[in-house]
Amino acid sequence: MTVPADAPILTAAAMREAEAACAAAGVSLAELMERAGAAVADIVWRMAAGAPILILCGPGNNGGDGYVAARLLRVRGAEVRVAALGEPKTDLAKAARAAWTGEVEAFDERTAPAPIVVDALFGAGLSRRLSDDLAGLLARFAGRRVVAVDLPSGIESDGGEAWMPPLPAHVTVALGALKPAHLLLPTAPACGRTLLASIGIDAARTMRTLPPPPLPTGDPAAHKYSRGMVLVVAGPMAGAAELAAGAALRAGAGYVVLDGAGRAPLSAVICDDGDALAERAADPRLGAIVVGPGFPAGEGLTRSLDVALGSGKPLVLDAAAIAAGLTALASGERRAILTPHEGEFARSFPATGGSKIDRTLAAARQSRAVVVHKGADTVIAAPDGRVVAAWPGCPWLASAGTGDVLAGACGAMLARGGDAFEAAVAAVGWHIDRAARIGPGLVADDLIGK
Repeated sequence: MTVPADAPILTAAAMREAEAACAAAGVSLAELMERAGAAVADIVWRMAAGAPILILCGPGNNGGDGYVAARLLRVRGAEVRVAALGEPKTDLAKAARAAWTGEVEAFDERTAPAPIVVDALFGAGLSRRLSDDLAGLLARFAGRRVVAVDLPSGIESDGGEAWMPPLPAHVTVALGALKPAHLLLPTAPACGRTLLASIGIDAARTMRTLPPPPLPTGDPAAHKYSRGMVLVVAGPMAGAAELAAGAALRAGAGYVVLDGAGRAPLSAVICDDGDALAERAADPRLGAIVVGPGFPAGEGLTRSLDVALGSGKPLVLDAAAIAAGLTALASGERRAILTPHEGEFARSFPATGGSKIDRTLAAARQSRAVVVHKGADTVIAAPDGRVVAAWPGCPWLASAGTGDVLAGACGAMLARGGDAFEAAVAAVGWHIDRAARIGPGLVADDLIGK
């Protein structure tokens, strides 16, 4: 289950707009279909390695892509059959069908399988669930090697509906840009390995996949404060704040202070007893304050959060501090990152709806902060509409304390200055990359170790 790094993501509506822009610029939709079919044919040719191929074509343009792929595979010498649900209904699909000189079988219960099955039935154009009869026909091919054109049939492109395909793909060829459903649960795993075919679409990069993790760079003139000073506020469950403080150091901060009841997770972390919070928060060298890890709602959190908010410093809010700080954040202008998991998100932003991308964008605009909506399909959104989707993450991060580590990493990236959204993106990339390097058996403490 992989997706290309730093690749554009388009909703169905945005994809239609991008295609129209291509046509206006002189690239016909027929040419886009030819390019799409060629990209599919190239991937299927390599996967098949001489094995027979069955291409299932629907009545729309996704089926048209399938007819183009079939024609080009036949030219290469592949053994190709085409089975169709019916006659093409769009002009582009009719032209593609006319250019295919082979037989077209009816796709029904008599359709014989092949080692390679290409699903070009509906792709990203589906606006309703598949019928039970069609789902049953597709499910007959389970166990074959399946290539989906744009999306496995049965998935809603924008990820707002949790429709699951009856025939999951081993490989999905995304055409022009990735779609939200390639990156969001529960549909992303059903896409298998997603490959991006750049067919000439000029896709806006407002939404994109997670870029590669940032490479460490060393400024010869750097010192501990220029690398970023981070203040982590500890609550009653001090271990969480200790993890956050250790992560801030490991993620590149030059100076980290743990204020409260915690103990230094690393010798280089400076510990205070909690009486100097206001003084620490007022330090002009301070680049970011992290509040929330291990800190349940109550008077203690309220007091600490009031100091942090009153300092005017950039903030990372986690856990109960998210809901507690929303009103103050929404009424002002500051660099801030919120790091809720699904339960914290639902409590803090109960009115949001739609896909995970839609909900995270709405939360970012409501809070006027960058929101890192954690999970296996992490979504990062900024109030200005920018989105990064991080799928797949790392399964070894599904353990207690790893979210506290992410909060500390966000603090380190934020303390360096610059854009809060890019800081959050860098922190998520660091978090996933470090976990993947450690691998099975990971516990949160490992992320802040050597």
